[in-house]
Amino acid sequence: MEIVPVDLPGMTHTGNFTDSLLVKSAESLLFVSGQIPETPDGDIPEDFAGQCRVAWQNLVSVLEANKLGIENLVKVTVYLSSRRYREINKRIRSEFLGDHRCAIVVLVADMWDEPLLLTIDAIAAA
Repeated sequence: MEIVPVDLPGMTHTGNFTDSLLVKSAESLLFVSGQIPETPDGDIPEDFAGQCRVAWQNLVSVLEANKLGIENLVKVTVYLSSRRYREINKRIRSEFLGDHRCAIVVLVADMWDEPLLLTIDAIAAA
């Protein structure tokens, strides 16, 4: 399988996203439900940075449980409870993604449970 980032000519990007990804010869797709910032012990950090790291770690754990890694992500959607978290979200997302580029959407939306400040869903290919 090959994942090829394809950007529109003349578009500038900051961060680790791409305009599109072409997935060639994938054998399987993984659709990851929204990962919330709850630890395996049931704890939810009070601050956004802590919640963001836990949600990303939960996503990584789901990938690993399916014998995949960050490099398999092709689409990530992050739902933030407030626009004020966008820069912290971008920084922590970059910590987890490193140099990997995928299609990314960040939305502001009400959360199902009030203590939650974000949730992350994703699609991975292998």
